[in-house]
Amino acid sequence: MGADILRGAVVAFDLDGTLVDTAPDLIGTLNVLLGDEGLPPLPLDEARPFIGRGARWLIERGFEAAGQHLHPARVQPLFDRFIAHYLDHIADESRPFPGCEAALDALRAAGAKLCVCTNKRTDLSVALLETLGLASRFEAVIGADAAPAIKPDPRHLQAAVDAVGGDMARAIMVGDAFTDAGAARAAKAGLILVSFGYTEVPAADLAPDILIHSFDELPDACVRLLGACGAQAGRL
Repeated sequence: MGADILRGAVVAFDLDGTLVDTAPDLIGTLNVLLGDEGLPPLPLDEARPFIGRGARWLIERGFEAAGQHLHPARVQPLFDRFIAHYLDHIADESRPFPGCEAALDALRAAGAKLCVCTNKRTDLSVALLETLGLASRFEAVIGADAAPAIKPDPRHLQAAVDAVGGDMARAIMVGDAFTDAGAARAAKAGLILVSFGYTEVPAADLAPDILIHSFDELPDACVRLLGACGAQAGRL
């Protein structure tokens, strides 16, 4: 099965923990808030799994882990402070995972349509991608605010696929956590998970179609998965 199978297919990517290692700047911003409240900072490894459901979830889980349960009325002011600080430090230490750019370029060269499907806000996602020089590789960026519901709701993935004129029958979700797995399964898309992302449940336990440990594996994994999907469709 050759790479021609990628032509016209959609590959949708999660952002934090999949395309970009954003934990240092996200947890750094969380720790600024915790420090302002007189709470101890969280170690990076402890807080990494809290990333993936958006900033509000990160703040709520982070404060709980630091020993303080937040009253709902406190979340919005903390969120506003989080966003203001994070925008100023969005790529201080955040970097694409090794091999990311080369894999994206290979998929695009083979004719795949690339988009981002993330629970991060769209403006923050675009700002991060532009700062890191990744934005031009994607035809659409669909953040939490640009979809009718967020992952794991399949409507988020559907919105991303629709935005690039794709067909869910030839779409793959590439992610790192249960939100990505849930959206892909509910939408009946292919699912590739990375083993190096941010997840409270190990990626291998989320039963992806293919688990990869490096972006070097991604183009071939997409070819194999689309070929398998095509073979299944042919037997129906």
